[in-house]
Amino acid sequence: MAARIVASETTPSASSALQLDRREFMRLATTFAAALTVGCDVVWGESIPMKTAVKITCIIRYEIDPYQRDAFKDYAEIWGHVVPRCGGHLVGYFLPYEGTNNVAWGLIAFDSLASYEAYKKKLKADPEARNNFAAAEAKRFIPREERNFVEIVDGTFGVSAAPGAAA
Repeated sequence: MAARIVASETTPSASSALQLDRREFMRLATTFAAALTVGCDVVWGESIPMKTAVKITCIIRYEIDPYQRDAFKDYAEIWGHVVPRCGGHLVGYFLPYEGTNNVAWGLIAFDSLASYEAYKKKLKADPEARNNFAAAEAKRFIPREERNFVEIVDGTFGVSAAPGAAA
């Protein structure tokens, strides 16, 4: 597919502090997830483009201890290299910035439910992943998490405004 989504000047690079409100986060997250789903190139900051046609995206909603924000950040950064190594297409992890201070997000895309199941097996066998899970459990900075799997609705992604319509 020739389509390409590139992080704009207003989109923070991966190395900068993420300063998004909930609405902006959801807009970016769903845009990137949808782009991956239909096979667009996705470039975020200086990162390598991801080109794949994934079928599903797992959106993980974490309830975190706001007093252990840095512990969650360390936890998420470890997933930054474990998830791709185990077969997931990492869209990213996101910490709260403004508003609700105890909700964080992780987005991981997969080619199919079968590839998700293979990913889970690799994750369970990965020593670094096991250590990361154990550290989170010991420090208790994630009291709750939810996983939702979403797919793009055909005809709803990349639809531009009708000619002459107000933007």
